[in-house]
Amino acid sequence: MTLESLRAVLGWCTLINLGLLTMWFLFFVAGRDWIYRLHSRWFKISEEHFDRVHYAGMAFYKIGIFLLNGIPWIALHLVD
Repeated sequence: MTLESLRAVLGWCTLINLGLLTMWFLFFVAGRDWIYRLHSRWFKISEEHFDRVHYAGMAFYKIGIFLLNGIPWIALHLVD
C-alpha cells in the first residue's frame, strides 16, 4: 500500500465515521423519546442514565475517530 493510498483510506474513514456520528446525533435529537421507549422495554434504565450513555458513547466514538483516523491522516500529510 502506497503512502498516497493510505492517506486516502484514512481520509475516507474519517469522513465516513464523522457522517455516522452526525447521523447518530441527529437521530438521537429527533427521536430521543421513541428510542428511549423502545430501549426501556428491554432494559430497566432511567432517562438520565439513557442520556448519559448516549452522550458518553458519542464522546468516545468522536475521540476514537480523531485518534485512530484523523491524527494518522494529518501525520501522513506532514510526512510528505
